[in-house]
Amino acid sequence: MKPRLPIVIAGLLLSAALQAAPAGAAELRIGLSGEVTSLDPHFLAAQPNLTVARHVFESLTDVDAQTRLIPGLAERWRAIDPLTWEFSLRRGVRFHDGSPLTAEDVAFSLARPLSIKGSPGGFAAFVRAVATTTVVDAHTIRVRTRYPYGALPEDLNSILIVSKKHAENAGPEDFDSGRALVGTGPYRFVRYQRGDRLELSRNELWWGKAAPWERVTLRVIPADPARTAALLAGELDVIEHVPSADINNINKNNRLRVVQTTSWRTILLHLDQYRAQPPGVTDGAGKPLAANPFMDLRVRRALSKAIHREAIAAKVMEGLALPAANVVSPGVFGHNPALQAEAHDPEGARKLLAEAGYPNGFRITLAGPNNRYINDEQVLQALAQMFARIGIQARVEAMPMSAFLGRVRKEETAVSLLGWGSFAADLAVRSLVAAPNADKGYGAWNWGRYANPKVDALMEQSLASVDRTRREALAREANTLAMQDLAFIPVHHQVVSWAMRANLGYAARTDEFTFAHHFAPR
Repeated sequence: MKPRLPIVIAGLLLSAALQAAPAGAAELRIGLSGEVTSLDPHFLAAQPNLTVARHVFESLTDVDAQTRLIPGLAERWRAIDPLTWEFSLRRGVRFHDGSPLTAEDVAFSLARPLSIKGSPGGFAAFVRAVATTTVVDAHTIRVRTRYPYGALPEDLNSILIVSKKHAENAGPEDFDSGRALVGTGPYRFVRYQRGDRLELSRNELWWGKAAPWERVTLRVIPADPARTAALLAGELDVIEHVPSADINNINKNNRLRVVQTTSWRTILLHLDQYRAQPPGVTDGAGKPLAANPFMDLRVRRALSKAIHREAIAAKVMEGLALPAANVVSPGVFGHNPALQAEAHDPEGARKLLAEAGYPNGFRITLAGPNNRYINDEQVLQALAQMFARIGIQARVEAMPMSAFLGRVRKEETAVSLLGWGSFAADLAVRSLVAAPNADKGYGAWNWGRYANPKVDALMEQSLASVDRTRREALAREANTLAMQDLAFIPVHHQVVSWAMRANLGYAARTDEFTFAHHFAPR
């Protein structure tokens, strides 16, 4: 396992550097953990991009800190019939240039994700169900779906509303330059320095409660030690995804505080289940195998049994994880508490491999990011060691998230680490498990191309229901069947942490988002 860089608190800073700023301070400086690849809010459905975009743009529906649906730019919505939803927009909402938000902007924004080209994981899945949009008047829009669809309000939370005037002919470069970065959100664009920071100023026209910060700097610092050091040195006021090794020391510092909650994010392994000879999968001598071993449930089960999830949670994640058995984390719509994490059983795993025809195991390449999830590279190394104990030799390829997504898009990986969070189990199944179907928007992140018609049917029945009780029962059933069949191998659910000056308050969010306008002086 790659050793962590030590952080010595004593002597790093003068005590004055950590002096709390007065209430109502003009600037808030936040250290973000994930690499931002684009400011175009419809290009890539990755959390780092959405974190910065949601300071500038807003969606029709919003969620609170526990991911419960609440009004956003739409004050209310209703299902008129099984195929038609009506959204009533807030009045008095203006874009940063002073122009009013209208239903025309909303209709344009709902259509735009379908026109985006070249994204490794865009937003088209969230609007695939939409057949037509009808502007009733300036503040009312009706969305007709192609089939009964009860999850539309959740889906539209993922579609940020842009200005038609500024975005109609704009590409990602126009958003990165700020020319098209004109939203209705609490902050306005000032300057973007790719790979370093986004500077924002308070939007005095915002319809919501005035944010306490006149200026916000969102700094991108993927390296854990550097992010913590910047907080300790007083260069930042807040950091997200606090490195597990640093939490105890930060908690002992009376000038700082940590807030935590269980994240909605499931860390998982996708296994290639569609190619006869997946890349990087060979016998012990490096020769191709006669068949794809991951198509055999016994092999998938063996890999799952090889994983000591409790050890990963306690040692690798240093307490910032819960062993996973579900598509979604506890508390999320459709989670099944009856599912139990696979017990660590190396002997049982070796027996299953022998039954499947691999008594001597085989070789794999285990790929994933090294700058996206909590201790992601360390998790990859730990998994490789655990697989080795059952005869599966795993070579780890850890790389920056942008490079990793490029490898995945070129179909160059067979065993891939991914983290995924969702409002509901049926929505997670749609993205991660459903048989890929571009027309329906299914399986956009189903890298292993797992396919099970029974799971897909349950998911479709769930998504079609506007009765939330019935929908959750169906979503839980789809989740359960997918996990019993090991559509992917669940590893753990993250516990997410923020560290900040002691005089700041923040409601820890299940969805892991870090929003400047939700921080306030205590």
